[in-house]
Amino acid sequence: MSSPHLKAIVFDIGGVVLHSPFIAIDQYELEKGLPKDYLNVSITSRGPSGAWQKFERGELSLFSFYQQFGRDLSDTDNGNKWYAQYCARKKIERPTLPVTLDIDGRELFGRMMRQSAAYDCHILRAIRRIRASGRWLIIALTNNYSKNITGSSTSIPLTPGQAPMQFHLRALFDDFCDSSELGMRKPDPEFYLLACHRNGIRPSEAVFLDDIGMNLKAARALGMETIHVPIGGTLVAVKQLEGKLGIDLTSDIDHDNTTSAKL
Repeated sequence: MSSPHLKAIVFDIGGVVLHSPFIAIDQYELEKGLPKDYLNVSITSRGPSGAWQKFERGELSLFSFYQQFGRDLSDTDNGNKWYAQYCARKKIERPTLPVTLDIDGRELFGRMMRQSAAYDCHILRAIRRIRASGRWLIIALTNNYSKNITGSSTSIPLTPGQAPMQFHLRALFDDFCDSSELGMRKPDPEFYLLACHRNGIRPSEAVFLDDIGMNLKAARALGMETIHVPIGGTLVAVKQLEGKLGIDLTSDIDHDNTTSAKL
């Protein structure tokens, strides 16, 4: 159904515009013989005091983050407790849990960043066509860490030559709301409201695309329309967006044999 009242499309970055860094965590878990989502559960269960969360709010330097991230994920006392609770919520059988872990925070984070160094072709095409129409604001709302890596509000030069590519990423948007620069992160409602205020819109005038359920729930509570973007489901998500905007965002995909484009 078309939503003619919309004035802005708000995109998450990792897992939507770029490939999800959490795919690298899945691969890392397999290599370590860990249950699926064990490390993801540990990251999210830490809450605001976790290394990941503090890094995304710009509160940790890069090397301090490496150390604390590794310590957090190596904490099997809490990790096992949280994973047991996760299994109970999901009504799944609890597998054998690790007795000890030694997670290298720097290695894992590096893998995550390499995994996310590619555009999703369906989302990228959609952004370009929305911009060409000139009818909507295009806003990024991202839990990010660029300030911690560069020491400024530029972008993430993880490998030689990547910094100019990240500038290209930001150039896709009318506004780029970065958690590490603004000191707040999703799903904090104030982060969404700040993005709306900066761009002169009400939450009800925006549609928000994200890959994480709790982030979408917070947006809906504020009155935003939402579209879930699961791993591997970007084309379906773009078709939903196409229906809301009433413009073509997906034609000619048969002529594009790629599913991603390197930054």
